[in-house]
Amino acid sequence: MNIINNPERSQWKELTKRPELDTVSLHGMVGEILSEIKTQGDVAVLKYVAKFQGVELDNLAVTEQEFEEAENSVSSELKEAILKAKENITLFHSAQKFEGVKVETTQGVTCWQKSVAIDRVGLYVPGGTAPLFSTVLMLALPAKIAGCENIVMCSPCNKEGKVHPATLYAAKVAGVTNFYKLGGVQAIGAMAYGTETVPNVYKIFGPGNQYVTAAKQLVSLSGVGIDMPVGPSEVEILADETANPQYVASDFLSQAEHGADSQSILVTTDKTLAERVILAIEEQKELLPRKDLVEKSLQNSSVFVFDNMNDAIDFTNEYAPEHLIISTKDYIEVGDKIKNAGSIFLGPFTPESAGDYASGTNHTLPTSGYAKGYNGVNLDSFNRKITYQEITREGLHKLGATIEIMAQNESLDAHKNAVSIRLKD
Repeated sequence: MNIINNPERSQWKELTKRPELDTVSLHGMVGEILSEIKTQGDVAVLKYVAKFQGVELDNLAVTEQEFEEAENSVSSELKEAILKAKENITLFHSAQKFEGVKVETTQGVTCWQKSVAIDRVGLYVPGGTAPLFSTVLMLALPAKIAGCENIVMCSPCNKEGKVHPATLYAAKVAGVTNFYKLGGVQAIGAMAYGTETVPNVYKIFGPGNQYVTAAKQLVSLSGVGIDMPVGPSEVEILADETANPQYVASDFLSQAEHGADSQSILVTTDKTLAERVILAIEEQKELLPRKDLVEKSLQNSSVFVFDNMNDAIDFTNEYAPEHLIISTKDYIEVGDKIKNAGSIFLGPFTPESAGDYASGTNHTLPTSGYAKGYNGVNLDSFNRKITYQEITREGLHKLGATIEIMAQNESLDAHKNAVSIRLKD
């Protein structure tokens, strides 16, 4: 990796580009698959399971027996870890419950909001290069806390028709009962449109590869909500001379092992630290089982050195990372100046891995700079806000003229009349 010193602000937009997902070129192929699933249901889904997942299935749904077998095969140590993570995730997300307040905007005019859970949600859990059972908890637990009555989960099975045991165990402890052995476009299509086996949902959550991303974008055009645009995972470490280069290197590599298209960047005010981190990365990566994947990811990664922390912070806000680790002597103050990030990890003892698994925060976050306009999944993601208003006779007398004048000046006379006819009574 090269060290980029004090890049000009005019270069920042180019330097903060991510590995691009060419979803537009995929839309034709993905669209054809989705159309087939919409019209042919299970027949099309099973066809694409065989083609892309490499297995002929008699039944798409995970059975109760399979849930029991999975529970029996998960070690007690992993069960304990999953249950601890569940406890923390539940605590953090339960604290996000909405408390509506009635507001009298004018005497006799009262407005308020009510939070209502989305009745049917679809949760997608990838299972390609690693069993992401942590994502099961991150999606299913907030859905249950929010009060979603119908939770559909899809994750790909292996060539033996089995979903990873830890994924099924996590689903069981999170309260998921509708679990289907579906991956990729066929999972998104089945949840979006419904089939003879898989019920349709109103909103789809979860990360995935470029095919899943393209499928989510397309179904969102036909009345199905999605959580956010999600691309390859990424991390930025913002550090000064006080940072531990071994810690920084470990954070760099923990993100790089997600996939070949993942991205890690270091932004620092200390060139010596940058050089030591690069050496540490080279040493640590040799010990990793996923070394080949890491090396591909490192081709997308960079190190930036700035003369001062203000420029480093401005560059960070331009990059808008999915994960941001701040390892500086005044990390609280630096953290307060961050406007664009999915999730922030403060101090030398807060690795990104904590948020990925068990600290309690959600790891389903905006990538590819979308943190400038999106937040990560939280309890609100599974709710809708319905607004209410009540106007008394007195309230309409006080507010009526305002409404009439505004409607008349928009040339919407029927709007004006809806008030005038009441005022005459």
